[in-house]
Amino acid sequence: MASRFKPRQRRYQRWRQKPIEAAFSLFILGLIAWALWSTGSWLITGADWRVVTHNIPLYAFGSYPADQRWRPLLWMVLILILTITTLGSDRLPPALKRLQPLLPWAWILMVPTGVVLLAGTANLQAVPSRAWGGLTLTLLLTTASGALALPMGVALAIGRTSHLGLVAMLCRLYIDLMRAVPLIAVLFFGQLLLPLFLPVEIEINRVLRAVMAFALFAAAYVAEDVRGGLQSIPPTQGEAAAALGLNTSLTMRLIILPQALKIAVPALTNQAIGLLQNTSLMAILGLIELLGISRSLLANPEYIGRHLEVYVWLAGVYWLLCSGMALLAKRIERQGLLSTGS
Repeated sequence: MASRFKPRQRRYQRWRQKPIEAAFSLFILGLIAWALWSTGSWLITGADWRVVTHNIPLYAFGSYPADQRWRPLLWMVLILILTITTLGSDRLPPALKRLQPLLPWAWILMVPTGVVLLAGTANLQAVPSRAWGGLTLTLLLTTASGALALPMGVALAIGRTSHLGLVAMLCRLYIDLMRAVPLIAVLFFGQLLLPLFLPVEIEINRVLRAVMAFALFAAAYVAEDVRGGLQSIPPTQGEAAAALGLNTSLTMRLIILPQALKIAVPALTNQAIGLLQNTSLMAILGLIELLGISRSLLANPEYIGRHLEVYVWLAGVYWLLCSGMALLAKRIERQGLLSTGS
């Protein structure tokens, strides 16, 4: 008889708990609605966005000469067009789909294209790197550092999994050292200490020093992500490639590495987003990227007290950039553009 009443007791206990759960759910929903209403009303009526709207060119180009701003603008428009093309490459007309294998090379060319447009050539006015800033500098630091860190990380991952003892040991030492040092220490060394060790007549561009510091640091983390992808490939694939007559180099380049990179795409995406966000550290060291522009604006007496508007604006910009990178990575993972480009 007692066992017959146990299901009824459990149903009764659940019935008694339902009003409590419903009340708690309503409270949470009301709290969320209140937060959204308060935030929306502040964004529309309470915030003073003049600190942003009056300084859009400064946020975009920094102190780049006004008559030459078409050059960084052209570069950013090219990046936007390439992003949209990559995301919609499966909807391209059949005639344009033949160009899909060229997309990875187009992304690689974005870095030298940006450097040439920003720095100038024989036909373009030379602009020193100290005038680069804002969103332009943030994108350049991210793309250039990522373009260097990826091949360096792949080489370190292959070296660490190598059967050559000395090569594996050196790669492991480098990876462990870089992962044990804070990024800000690497940036300080590249920006402030490295010039002290160089001869007086040798001067390395500050932007180049920042790119190298970011790339050397990120390469260690990229190496571990790629190594995880390499270790997930079954050894039978290498054996099958050897049975077909492929040597070790061809097996790695054509079979193992493309699959490992595709597996590592989510982890590499996290590294790329982290690299974009970490470029804000350069504001501490004198390069005027997005955060540096904001700090300089907040020091202006005209915009005193507008901290919340500035940082909400920055959060929105970084959210858009990081969301775009995440969408690109999802597209690469789904369509295998990395293996296509290799």
